[in-house]
Amino acid sequence: MNYAIIAAGEGSRLVQEGVKLPKPLVNLNGTPMIKRLIDIFLRCNATSLSIIVNEEMHQVREYLESLDIPVPFRLVVKSTPSSMHSFYEVSRHFEDGKFCLTTVDTIFHEEEFKKYIEAFENDTTGADGFMAVTSFIDDEKPLYIDTDTDLNITAFKDAAWDGVKFISGGIYGLTPPALRVLENCMENGVSRMRNYQRALVDAELKLKAFPFEKIVDVDHAGDIETAAAFAALRP
Repeated sequence: MNYAIIAAGEGSRLVQEGVKLPKPLVNLNGTPMIKRLIDIFLRCNATSLSIIVNEEMHQVREYLESLDIPVPFRLVVKSTPSSMHSFYEVSRHFEDGKFCLTTVDTIFHEEEFKKYIEAFENDTTGADGFMAVTSFIDDEKPLYIDTDTDLNITAFKDAAWDGVKFISGGIYGLTPPALRVLENCMENGVSRMRNYQRALVDAELKLKAFPFEKIVDVDHAGDIETAAAFAALRP
């Protein structure tokens, strides 16, 4: 599996709230968030790893360059206007085949993630993507997901509705056809990951929702302790 991490955000809210470390290097139970992700990916059949950081993240860049990563590793250093643009920059370094992309502050249990990757790797339905979803809502601007009874994704929405079950978990398992949609989005001036995901549906790609019990993000200083406690729990 090809993995990618978007770590190009400025983390401005954490800085404003007194967190001195860059977000990717914030420790959860003694391990920087980005190292936690790398370790999980390596234990989940990683064949390559690509990471993007912005041009101001000298400390993060030096940390990543100091790691001994036993698979092909590509570090992209570029400031971008959105996570979708970061995705585009890092996607040009992917190996052929399926890939899994997430942001550096997406915190989940490894056991659930392994099941997700196994389902994606062994899929026999012809799905173009497996998107992590959760019914746990702890996001300031959640992206709500509508599915049919077979967990095929039919829409991505900004507002909730009666009977809504899932929001996006920020983990994207995709295949090469999704990259062609990404290129079209870039050519047409589309921005934001949520609009890219809508474009996947509009392009009639088959996307499956894979439920996680809980996924949390680290957006504020107060989220660090919450994320550390969650990461330490066994699901």
